[in-house]
Amino acid sequence: MKSCARSLVLSVFAGILALGLSATSQAQDVKVLKLSHQFPASSGDDGDFRDILARKFAKQVEEKTGGSLKIEIYPSSSLVKTMSQFGALRKGTLDMSVLPLAYGSGEVPEVGLTLMPALVQSYDQGLRWKTAPIGAELEKILDAKGIKIVTWVWQAGGTVSRDKPIVNPDDAKGLKIRGGDKTMDLMLQGAGGSPTNVSSSEIYSAMSSGVLDAAVTSSTSLISFRLYEVSKAVTTARNKSFWFMFEPLLISKASWDTLTPAQQKVVMEVGASLEPFAVEGAKKDDKLLAEVYAKAGAKVVDMDQAAFDKWLAIAKATSYKNFAENVPNGKQLLDMALSVK
Repeated sequence: MKSCARSLVLSVFAGILALGLSATSQAQDVKVLKLSHQFPASSGDDGDFRDILARKFAKQVEEKTGGSLKIEIYPSSSLVKTMSQFGALRKGTLDMSVLPLAYGSGEVPEVGLTLMPALVQSYDQGLRWKTAPIGAELEKILDAKGIKIVTWVWQAGGTVSRDKPIVNPDDAKGLKIRGGDKTMDLMLQGAGGSPTNVSSSEIYSAMSSGVLDAAVTSSTSLISFRLYEVSKAVTTARNKSFWFMFEPLLISKASWDTLTPAQQKVVMEVGASLEPFAVEGAKKDDKLLAEVYAKAGAKVVDMDQAAFDKWLAIAKATSYKNFAENVPNGKQLLDMALSVK
């Protein structure tokens, strides 16, 4: 009897141990990637569409991989500071980000092309980069630097000011103004402005303290970061805008290489499937921007073709010229981008 009882106890113990090992094995099979971005957290379907996109991506990836791949979202730069995210992706210390690519132009000058003023003039034109030679070349450049594009996201932008609206280049003269990247800053400087480089998430405090008189950023950021609280005027992107920025969902190649082929396939398929959502989110905010600022008491204006052409002329003489002369293969890249109509 004692022998039987002892055998039963051992059998039960062995079963419990086997279950424990099985659970541990399953837990080890779950891959977790961390996604950090600078934008405010959303609530359900309300809020910054870039955070919503990240959460939709995470949900669908987990579902389609049967839970073997999970994405943890860290909004508001809560995991990695905004201007450090590009470098962290390159080094593999950050897995993923929804990131304005031009923020990385200090490390990879070629990506400054993705915020070249007046280069991209519509969402359709921007998305055509993906299947054009310039898109293939951009992906090749990023791949060599340790980053892969998962979702192509373009955003139009507007200009806010603590005083009068900024529509024509003359309106920027003497103002401390944020452009977002060297290419944009060169044009603003050519217009007589004094460029000051801060991330979108820092514009509010800079305008509040007087460090900035004006700022150019995406329509979504103009809303999400509540810049209407520190502005008296806004120039929207509803008609024309010299500001179109590439803000893709990115993954570090170091993290990508740890995924199974099946997981990689899901990541890219889900990423591509969210591109229409991104376009609609950006277009919606271009219109919502006017409503939000009007409600806050700011003067709302639009840019016409005549004003746009003035900005374009300055951009060609400053930003385009500098990029072609000082960035590796800059002229070739610029020509490739200009060929996408």
